Amino acid sequence: MKKVVTLGEIMLRLAPPNQERFLQAKAFDVEYGGGEANVAVSLSNYGLNSYFVSKLPKHEIGQAACNHLRRYGVNTTYIARGGERVGIYFLEYGASMRPSKVVYDRANSAIADADAEDFDFDSIFQDADWFHFTGITPAISKKAAAITEAALKAAKNHGVTVSVDLNYRKKLWSPEEAKACMSNLMQYVDVCIGNEEDAEKVLGFKPGNSDVTKGKLELDGYKDIFRQMKETFGFKYIVTTLRESYSATDNGWSAMIYDGKEFYESKRYQIHIVDRVGGGDSFAAGLIYGLLVKEDFRYALEFATGASALKHTIHGDFNLVGINEVEDLIKGDASGRVQR
Repeated sequence: MKKVVTLGEIMLRLAPPNQERFLQAKAFDVEYGGGEANVAVSLSNYGLNSYFVSKLPKHEIGQAACNHLRRYGVNTTYIARGGERVGIYFLEYGASMRPSKVVYDRANSAIADADAEDFDFDSIFQDADWFHFTGITPAISKKAAAITEAALKAAKNHGVTVSVDLNYRKKLWSPEEAKACMSNLMQYVDVCIGNEEDAEKVLGFKPGNSDVTKGKLELDGYKDIFRQMKETFGFKYIVTTLRESYSATDNGWSAMIYDGKEFYESKRYQIHIVDRVGGGDSFAAGLIYGLLVKEDFRYALEFATGASALKHTIHGDFNLVGINEVEDLIKGDASGRVQR
């Protein structure tokens, strides 16, 4: 069984029910999630040996976060215990032309205050096949950035394939801070995933005349920056999702991959969104599964796009679908008919 390791923060998610605004809320629905944790859950659902690395407090909320991961088969052996708090994010669901909103309350969380010495990365990456992280983790704190680099060095020492989802978050750091940190980390990366904003804000590449807020995709622009990224960083694969945002609830969804020779674009899905949080993470997990298990980048892209299209129909951060469901979709069954 293939071993995949992810590193990051799992947070408590609090959201008003029934698409209420924060100002209306009298109660919050409770979920747990976070970029790399979401990837770990998906990969566990696909039958891989999935490990999540983080730090969580010893109190009951920290234990609840661990239990939530274990419920879906994620191995939590490498989660260090200690620190004072679990990070929180508040989510207000958007609808139609009203966008979703996120408010973070994650300062001084356990992983933000952790040290590289809290983790035995040589043991963690023993017999590992793949390591995945996102640009969110090094943005949390300088300590988290140092932990991320220590993990990357250990992963490469063990011959592990590394993927990154650039995931720029403007509420966590500036483009200048992101470029300074992430450009250095790219030396360890084999597979780079990111949308048009990530490419520009994190690495300084702008995709031509694309404007997703108007539902317009200029694919030649993406191809241009893919070539530049390949030349600059030497990635094996460069991948982007292609989101056409018509409203908060209706999007076009597809993706593109570049292997240094060929550009391949996936089929396109028209999706009506139940919950878009975790959509990019479900894409990353599908791509990892396809590249690691099937070793076919075209299949990997179609699987990733189909898996993430399905995630948009599922409440919560985690993508709770199996391989057969995704493969049925990518083979053409998008009818949504009742299964009896």
